[in-house]
Amino acid sequence: MAIAFQYNKTSLQGLEKQLKMRQRSLPTIKSKESALRLEVKRAKEEENALAQKLEDSIRRYEGMHALWNEFDASLLRVKDVNLVTKKIAGTPVPQIEEVLFECQPYNMFNAPKWYADGIAMLKDLVKIGLEHDVCVLRLGQLEYARKKITQKVNLFEKVQIPGYEDAIRKIKRYMEDEENLSKSSQKIVKTRQSAQKEQEEAL
Repeated sequence: MAIAFQYNKTSLQGLEKQLKMRQRSLPTIKSKESALRLEVKRAKEEENALAQKLEDSIRRYEGMHALWNEFDASLLRVKDVNLVTKKIAGTPVPQIEEVLFECQPYNMFNAPKWYADGIAMLKDLVKIGLEHDVCVLRLGQLEYARKKITQKVNLFEKVQIPGYEDAIRKIKRYMEDEENLSKSSQKIVKTRQSAQKEQEEAL
Protein backbone atom coordinates (compact mmCIF):
# COMPACT_ATOMS: atom_id res chain seq x y z
CA MET A 1 0.00 0.00 0.00
CA ALA A 2 1.52 3.29 -1.11
CA ILE A 3 1.30 5.91 1.62
CA ALA A 4 0.67 9.46 0.41
CA PHE A 5 2.99 12.02 1.98
CA GLN A 6 4.77 15.31 1.35
CA TYR A 7 8.34 16.21 2.15
CA ASN A 8 7.61 18.58 5.04
CA LYS A 9 7.34 18.66 8.85
CA THR A 10 3.52 18.65 8.90
CA SER A 11 3.39 15.48 6.82
CA LEU A 12 6.11 13.91 8.98
CA GLN A 13 4.17 14.65 12.20
CA GLY A 14 0.96 13.22 10.69
CA LEU A 15 2.72 10.01 9.63
CA GLU A 16 4.40 9.62 13.04
CA LYS A 17 1.00 10.00 14.72
CA GLN A 18 -0.56 7.34 12.43
CA LEU A 19 2.39 4.98 13.02
CA LYS A 20 2.20 5.33 16.83
CA MET A 21 -1.55 4.70 16.76
CA ARG A 22 -1.06 1.46 14.81
CA GLN A 23 1.87 0.31 16.95
CA ARG A 24 -0.17 0.93 20.12
CA SER A 25 -3.27 -0.90 18.87
CA LEU A 26 -1.41 -3.89 17.33
CA PRO A 27 -0.92 -5.83 20.64
CA THR A 28 -4.64 -5.42 21.47
CA ILE A 29 -5.66 -6.67 18.02
CA LYS A 30 -3.23 -9.59 18.31
CA SER A 31 -4.63 -10.64 21.70
CA LYS A 32 -8.16 -10.44 20.26
CA GLU A 33 -7.05 -12.63 17.35
CA SER A 34 -5.60 -15.29 19.68
CA ALA A 35 -8.77 -15.17 21.83
CA LEU A 36 -10.90 -15.67 18.70
CA ARG A 37 -8.69 -18.58 17.57
CA LEU A 38 -9.28 -20.25 20.93
CA GLU A 39 -13.04 -19.61 20.75
CA VAL A 40 -13.23 -21.00 17.19
CA LYS A 41 -11.45 -24.15 18.42
CA ARG A 42 -13.91 -24.46 21.34
CA ALA A 43 -16.90 -23.89 19.05
CA LYS A 44 -15.63 -26.62 16.66
CA GLU A 45 -15.28 -29.04 19.56
CA GLU A 46 -18.78 -28.12 20.80
CA GLU A 47 -20.24 -28.54 17.29
CA ASN A 48 -18.60 -31.99 16.93
CA ALA A 49 -19.86 -33.05 20.38
CA LEU A 50 -23.43 -31.91 19.58
CA ALA A 51 -23.34 -33.63 16.16
CA GLN A 52 -22.24 -36.85 17.89
CA LYS A 53 -24.91 -36.46 20.60
CA LEU A 54 -27.58 -35.93 17.93
CA GLU A 55 -26.42 -38.98 15.99
CA ASP A 56 -26.37 -41.13 19.14
CA SER A 57 -29.89 -39.96 20.09
CA ILE A 58 -31.27 -40.75 16.63
CA ARG A 59 -29.59 -44.18 16.73
CA ARG A 60 -31.16 -44.90 20.16
CA TYR A 61 -34.64 -44.10 18.86
CA GLU A 62 -34.22 -46.20 15.70
CA GLY A 63 -34.78 -49.34 17.77
CA MET A 64 -38.28 -48.07 18.51
CA HIS A 65 -39.05 -47.54 14.81
CA ALA A 66 -42.21 -49.64 14.86
CA LEU A 67 -43.59 -47.70 17.83
CA TRP A 68 -42.91 -44.32 16.18
CA ASN A 69 -45.23 -45.33 13.31
CA GLU A 70 -48.09 -45.29 15.84
CA PHE A 71 -47.12 -41.88 17.22
CA ASP A 72 -49.27 -38.87 16.33
CA ALA A 73 -46.77 -36.27 15.06
CA SER A 74 -49.29 -33.44 15.44
CA LEU A 75 -49.13 -33.74 19.25
CA LEU A 76 -45.91 -31.75 19.52
CA ARG A 77 -44.58 -28.68 17.76
CA VAL A 78 -41.96 -26.01 18.45
CA LYS A 79 -43.76 -22.83 19.46
CA ASP A 80 -40.73 -20.57 19.77
CA VAL A 81 -36.95 -20.54 20.22
CA ASN A 82 -35.67 -17.78 22.49
CA LEU A 83 -32.23 -16.68 21.44
CA VAL A 84 -29.92 -14.34 23.33
CA THR A 85 -26.89 -12.53 22.01
CA LYS A 86 -23.70 -13.19 23.88
CA LYS A 87 -20.34 -11.55 23.23
CA ILE A 88 -17.42 -13.91 22.76
CA ALA A 89 -14.05 -12.15 22.34
CA GLY A 90 -15.96 -8.99 21.35
CA THR A 91 -18.05 -10.80 18.71
CA PRO A 92 -21.85 -10.96 19.22
CA VAL A 93 -23.06 -14.54 18.71
CA PRO A 94 -26.43 -16.26 19.24
CA GLN A 95 -27.15 -18.70 22.04
CA ILE A 96 -30.31 -20.63 22.86
CA GLU A 97 -31.90 -19.49 26.09
CA GLU A 98 -35.07 -21.56 25.88
CA VAL A 99 -37.03 -23.77 23.47
CA LEU A 100 -40.80 -23.47 23.90
CA PHE A 101 -42.96 -26.40 22.85
CA GLU A 102 -46.69 -26.61 22.25
CA CYS A 103 -48.12 -29.96 23.23
CA GLN A 104 -51.63 -30.89 22.09
CA PRO A 105 -53.80 -32.66 24.69
CA TYR A 106 -54.37 -36.35 24.11
CA ASN A 107 -56.43 -39.03 25.83
CA MET A 108 -54.07 -40.80 28.23
CA PHE A 109 -56.42 -43.78 28.55
CA ASN A 110 -56.71 -44.48 24.80
CA ALA A 111 -53.11 -43.53 23.80
CA PRO A 112 -50.24 -46.01 24.22
CA LYS A 113 -48.43 -45.82 27.58
CA TRP A 114 -45.13 -44.77 25.99
CA TYR A 115 -46.57 -41.51 24.49
CA ALA A 116 -45.44 -39.41 27.49
CA ASP A 117 -41.89 -40.82 27.19
CA GLY A 118 -42.04 -40.36 23.41
CA ILE A 119 -42.92 -36.67 23.79
CA ALA A 120 -40.05 -36.19 26.27
CA MET A 121 -37.67 -37.99 23.86
CA LEU A 122 -38.77 -35.82 20.94
CA LYS A 123 -38.33 -32.64 22.99
CA ASP A 124 -34.81 -33.74 23.88
CA LEU A 125 -34.01 -34.60 20.24
CA VAL A 126 -35.35 -31.28 18.95
CA LYS A 127 -33.36 -29.33 21.59
CA ILE A 128 -30.12 -31.08 20.60
CA GLY A 129 -30.84 -30.45 16.91
CA LEU A 130 -31.54 -26.76 17.49
CA GLU A 131 -28.48 -26.36 19.73
CA HIS A 132 -26.38 -27.94 16.97
CA ASP A 133 -27.81 -25.57 14.33
CA VAL A 134 -27.17 -22.49 16.52
CA CYS A 135 -23.67 -23.78 17.30
CA VAL A 136 -22.93 -24.07 13.55
CA LEU A 137 -24.16 -20.48 13.11
CA ARG A 138 -22.03 -19.31 16.06
CA LEU A 139 -18.96 -21.11 14.66
CA GLY A 140 -19.45 -19.41 11.27
CA GLN A 141 -19.66 -15.97 12.90
CA LEU A 142 -16.58 -16.57 15.06
CA GLU A 143 -14.58 -17.85 12.06
CA TYR A 144 -15.59 -14.79 10.04
CA ALA A 145 -14.57 -12.45 12.90
CA ARG A 146 -11.24 -14.29 13.30
CA LYS A 147 -10.56 -14.06 9.56
CA LYS A 148 -11.29 -10.31 9.61
CA ILE A 149 -9.05 -9.64 12.62
CA THR A 150 -6.23 -11.75 11.09
CA GLN A 151 -6.48 -9.63 7.94
CA LYS A 152 -6.23 -6.49 10.10
CA VAL A 153 -3.17 -7.84 11.96
CA ASN A 154 -1.49 -8.67 8.63
CA LEU A 155 -2.42 -5.26 7.21
CA PHE A 156 -0.89 -3.47 10.21
CA GLU A 157 2.17 -5.73 10.56
CA LYS A 158 3.11 -6.36 6.94
CA VAL A 159 1.79 -3.33 5.08
CA GLN A 160 0.88 -0.21 7.03
CA ILE A 161 3.53 -0.10 9.79
CA PRO A 162 6.45 -0.82 7.38
CA GLY A 163 4.88 1.66 4.89
CA TYR A 164 4.69 4.46 7.46
CA GLU A 165 8.22 3.70 8.72
CA ASP A 166 9.55 3.86 5.16
CA ALA A 167 7.73 7.15 4.40
CA ILE A 168 9.03 8.69 7.67
CA ARG A 169 12.58 7.56 6.81
CA LYS A 170 12.30 9.14 3.34
CA ILE A 171 11.01 12.47 4.72
CA LYS A 172 13.73 12.59 7.39
CA ARG A 173 16.45 11.85 4.81
CA TYR A 174 15.06 14.51 2.50
CA MET A 175 14.90 17.06 5.32
CA GLU A 176 18.48 16.20 6.42
CA ASP A 177 19.69 16.59 2.82
CA GLU A 178 17.87 19.93 2.60
CA GLU A 179 19.49 21.06 5.85
CA ASN A 180 22.96 19.92 4.73
CA LEU A 181 22.48 21.64 1.37
CA SER A 182 21.37 24.83 3.13
CA LYS A 183 24.42 24.73 5.44
CA SER A 184 26.73 24.06 2.49
CA SER A 185 25.28 26.95 0.50
CA GLN A 186 25.61 29.25 3.54
CA LYS A 187 29.28 28.23 3.87
CA ILE A 188 29.85 28.91 0.19
CA VAL A 189 28.20 32.34 0.49
CA LYS A 190 30.29 33.15 3.60
CA THR A 191 33.47 31.97 1.89
CA ARG A 192 32.69 34.13 -1.17
CA GLN A 193 31.84 37.12 0.98
CA SER A 194 35.05 36.82 3.02
CA ALA A 195 37.07 36.35 -0.20
CA GLN A 196 35.40 39.42 -1.70
CA LYS A 197 36.13 41.41 1.48
CA GLU A 198 39.76 40.34 1.34
CA GLN A 199 39.99 41.47 -2.30
CA GLU A 200 38.39 44.81 -1.47
CA GLU A 201 40.79 45.31 1.44
CA ALA A 202 43.75 44.42 -0.76
CA LEU A 203 42.78 47.13 -3.22
